[in-house]
Amino acid sequence: MAPPTPVHFFSHGSTMMLGEESASATYWKQCGDEALKNGVKHVVMMGAHWATLGDEIEVAANPNPGKSPVAYVHPSKYLDYKLNPDLPMADRCVDLLRAAGLKAKKNTTFDWIHDTYLILIRMFPDGCPPTTILSMNARYDPHYHVKVGDALSSLRNESEKVLLIGTGGAVHNLYRNQWSQMLLYRDNFAMENPPEAVLMDFRQEFEDAITKNSGPSLRRAITMLMKMPNYRDAHATDDHFMAACFVAGAAGRKEDEGSKAVLGAEDWELQNMCNSQFTIGSWDNGIAAM
Repeated sequence: MAPPTPVHFFSHGSTMMLGEESASATYWKQCGDEALKNGVKHVVMMGAHWATLGDEIEVAANPNPGKSPVAYVHPSKYLDYKLNPDLPMADRCVDLLRAAGLKAKKNTTFDWIHDTYLILIRMFPDGCPPTTILSMNARYDPHYHVKVGDALSSLRNESEKVLLIGTGGAVHNLYRNQWSQMLLYRDNFAMENPPEAVLMDFRQEFEDAITKNSGPSLRRAITMLMKMPNYRDAHATDDHFMAACFVAGAAGRKEDEGSKAVLGAEDWELQNMCNSQFTIGSWDNGIAAM
């Protein structure tokens, strides 16, 4: 069995994170470079903009997916980027999810959304590696999404290295964002005022949950965040939090106890949206991007 690959939780932020340079964008590229240098062959992602109704979960298996349009980003930033759906891995994911008791099926018509391909473009600008996209389940049960991550966690130990990524948001409440600077001046990083205190508090709770826990305690800490009094201030809807639960499932096995998690980069956008970028674990052979 190969040593486990790291797991990333990335906050993708607004659409403008694709077009504007930032600390997060630099870190995404660094993580992509490290993955390529360490021989990654597959990427499996759960985003925040695709959820399946009922008690099912779907795995993208469109052989020629389109891209949903990206507002406030010039089309040259994404139109010509060729997506690379990993159809054999989609079958593997469905099999693993079903083996864990989940009602999983393929979706052969799904077009990719910016929450995932924004990250891929930033990580792998020279070409998309074979990638599989997972839906969420629209009941937004945190323990369900932990189970999804756990069901796929064995992929981290495969000889053909698989990188698991959850892309959502540490603090992502569109109703609390201040949109005027972006709408009027295309400036998503303008900060006329500091972030609201309640959102800064939750941002700290989120960081502590990831960086001060490992193994099964990571799963408990992440799911517990949904019970915090300030959770609903930070997440008006649950969709951008489920990827964190997926990551906790993927990186929170008993054998992951002691794994180090790092906050690699962070940007505040639109005054009140916090885009924190975390990596749990590391590439065991120590090859880092320069």
